[in-house]
Amino acid sequence: MTTVAFVYAHPDDETFGCSYLIRQIADEGGNAVLLTATRGDAGKTGRLGAMTREELAAKRDLELEKAANILGISTVEQLGMGDGKLKDTDPALLREKIADFLRRHQAEIVVTFPEDGISGHQDHIVIHHAVNDVVFSGQAPTVQKLYYNQFGSFDSKKSSVLRVEAAGRWDAKRRALEAHESQILSVERVFGKLGPDVPPHLGFESFELAWERGVRFPLKQEHSIYDGLS
Repeated sequence: MTTVAFVYAHPDDETFGCSYLIRQIADEGGNAVLLTATRGDAGKTGRLGAMTREELAAKRDLELEKAANILGISTVEQLGMGDGKLKDTDPALLREKIADFLRRHQAEIVVTFPEDGISGHQDHIVIHHAVNDVVFSGQAPTVQKLYYNQFGSFDSKKSSVLRVEAAGRWDAKRRALEAHESQILSVERVFGKLGPDVPPHLGFESFELAWERGVRFPLKQEHSIYDGLS
């Protein structure tokens, strides 16, 4: 049972970019685990009205638990670091927390943000660099492959890009997005109104193979996230 670790900044990051992949891993008997650096308590509350930061954190904890159950994530861990303030966190501490998570779960594959953090969010970019530092330096020796969420062209001349088709998993993604109720305005801005049918532009998710056993951006053809594991 291969363990795939998803390392992100906020509750809902996993659902926005990786729902099809996570559900596929669960359906095929793999083990998806999630580490979230913050509780998302600096975010907006959608249509839920005013909340204190602690109330929003508690709400987002429940939302994440519900989404994780829908997607088939076996383990969720949160570091509780400052939402919107990861750039002010001790980078050595963040790296150690990530490395400890990957070691404890003996992760063989890691998925995280690309260099621009997808949206340019500073917290996302901090996580990207922290994960890179941990994986590239060998602090999590079981890790064989590192992927980034890939958006835009869905192609690359420098590396492998793996496409994961919706293939009946849209309902899980839709329900997981809906579970993040406090973030519904962001959900609708990115995905539109959620309905039973897969929107034409959401037929697949893409992941760029950024590193494989010491090789940066290997150019190869892949059919599965598990391809090439030793």
